[in-house]
Amino acid sequence: MNTQELIKDQVTKNKVVLYMKGSPDFPQCGFSANTVGILKSCGVTELFTVNVLENPEIRQGIKEYANWPTIPQLYINGEFIGGSDIVTEMHQNGELLKLLK
Repeated sequence: MNTQELIKDQVTKNKVVLYMKGSPDFPQCGFSANTVGILKSCGVTELFTVNVLENPEIRQGIKEYANWPTIPQLYINGEFIGGSDIVTEMHQNGELLKLLK
């Protein structure tokens, strides 16, 4: 399985997927920490995360997969949602909670 197939597999088999720097318990960048915090505040308990710092192929591959240059990247039900800024905005206007229900 190549990197793009692996990413597709991860985002389609898990409801909520976050590609981040670090882990939910030990995020290694402020944007990743912010996104995890928002998801927790929305009641997400089943969060599939991938630490891109441990896998250079995924770190590069995810940028190509979504055509999005930054990490973190959030996927819900197989759909790319966005990075930290978009997730924050969607959380503030209530859109994120609707997607997670």
